[in-house]
Amino acid sequence: MSTHSTELDRLTQRWERFRQGRNAALAAPHGWLTLTSFQWLPPVPSPLQHLPGLWSFEGTTAFLTASAEDHLTLMESGEAVGGTISVQLSDEESVLWVKSGSVVVELGMRANRYMIRTRDPQSPTLTEFTAVPVFDYDPALVVTGKFEPYSAPRTAAIKTAHPEVPGMVVLVGDVVFDLAGNAYRLAAEQGPLGSLIVTFADATDTTGSHWRKLELTKPRPDNSVVVDFNRTINYPSAFTDYGTCPAPSEGNTLPVSVEGGECNLR
Repeated sequence: MSTHSTELDRLTQRWERFRQGRNAALAAPHGWLTLTSFQWLPPVPSPLQHLPGLWSFEGTTAFLTASAEDHLTLMESGEAVGGTISVQLSDEESVLWVKSGSVVVELGMRANRYMIRTRDPQSPTLTEFTAVPVFDYDPALVVTGKFEPYSAPRTAAIKTAHPEVPGMVVLVGDVVFDLAGNAYRLAAEQGPLGSLIVTFADATDTTGSHWRKLELTKPRPDNSVVVDFNRTINYPSAFTDYGTCPAPSEGNTLPVSVEGGECNLR
C-alpha cells in the first residue's frame, strides 16, 4: 500500500469516527430528532395543544398552573407540579422544564417571546433514525485557509428557520480559502474554546433553506485554519419543522456546490 493510500485511510477512519459521534449525539433521548411541536405562550393562562395544564407569560416570566390530575412533573427533581410554578429566562435561553408521560416540555425564549417545544423520544423521526446521509469523504475538500479578524466584532441581523423569529449574529472575522482554484471568503462567529463557526449555503441547496454549519479549530498563531468541508453538518431545522436555526449572514452563500458533509434531507 502506498503512503498516499495509508494517509487517506487514516483520514477516512478519523472522519468515520466523527460521523459515529455525530449520529450518536443526534440519537439522544431528548435531542433534536424528538421535537414534535412549537407553540408560543399566551398572555393569559390557557391550555396548549397536546399538553395538560394552563400556560402563560407575564413580562419576563413564564407560568404553568397544574393539578395532581395533570400528572406533570419537574424535569430537574421529578416532583409533581401542583399549583402555579414560574421560570424567568433571557433571550435565546432554553430549559427542559416539565414532563408529561414520555413528553418533555422545553421552555425557551426566542425573539424575546416565550415558546414551548415538546420533545418525545417516541417520535418517528428518532425511532426510525439510523444515520444522517452524507457525501463520501473527499480529501480535496480539506484546504488551508486564513482567518482575517475584524478590528471589532460586527453584529448583523439574519433570518432563521422560523419565520416569526428574527435572529442576530455576532461575526468576528472572515475565513479566506481557495477551493477548486477559486478564492472565497465566509464570515465566522466565535465558537467554543477559540474555535470558529461558519454558517453557509451553497449551490447544493435547491430549497433556499438548506444551510449548514462548519466548526473550524482555533486559528494557529499565523491565523491559518484548516477548512474541512467533510465535517459540515446540518442544522436541526434540516430534521424538524420546529427549529429556530440561524440562516447564513449576507455574503455567506457559495456559488459552487460543496458536496461534503451531511446531505439535504428535504
